[in-house]
Amino acid sequence: MSDPVKTAPRRALIVIDVQNDYDGGNLAIQHPPFRDSVVNVARAMDAATAAGVKVVVIKQMAPETSPVFAKGSHGAELHPEIARRGRDHYIEKNLPSAFTGTDLEDWLRANAIDTLTVVGYMTHNCDLSTIIHAVHMGFAVEFLSDATGSLPYANSAGYASAEEIHRVVTVILQSRFAAVLKTAEWVECLKTGALPERDTIYASNQRALARSAA
Repeated sequence: MSDPVKTAPRRALIVIDVQNDYDGGNLAIQHPPFRDSVVNVARAMDAATAAGVKVVVIKQMAPETSPVFAKGSHGAELHPEIARRGRDHYIEKNLPSAFTGTDLEDWLRANAIDTLTVVGYMTHNCDLSTIIHAVHMGFAVEFLSDATGSLPYANSAGYASAEEIHRVVTVILQSRFAAVLKTAEWVECLKTGALPERDTIYASNQRALARSAA
């Protein structure tokens, strides 16, 4: 962590799609395990509220015929740990990015937010899409890697485990798009004013080359 700076980030915690279908439903999160990551989402929400950081809860919507997040289904509902906690803003979305077709950008600008802390699901889909969208809009981003998660894929391009997907995406995010850290580290940043470490594409590549050559 870096030393505290005089100008503190104006943060909002963005809680993305923490819905029942990810908790053993038709899109069960595997890595990190949902039972662990959802605890960290809740911890981040509690810490944000205590620190005066605004909390935005996002919910994915899908048609009634969809196999996941179907309108009116139990799987589409917010997980109880999120539903019972307070929030400052609530958004329903239809696409991966929480910005597309929503009032998120307007709300963030109106509240003078310059830094988004992203938690929720999935690391490689809605989290990734929202983070890249945010960076293109000029926001700084933080990503809590143990308050998020992935699941495995197999298709015509190949196979990737949940662990592989989560690990690779977090490395990519740290190289350019976000400061990646654990929930406990972020909570400590809120307390001390320290800033999480950020990196660059070039530096990340140079370290990888040095590691390969060793």
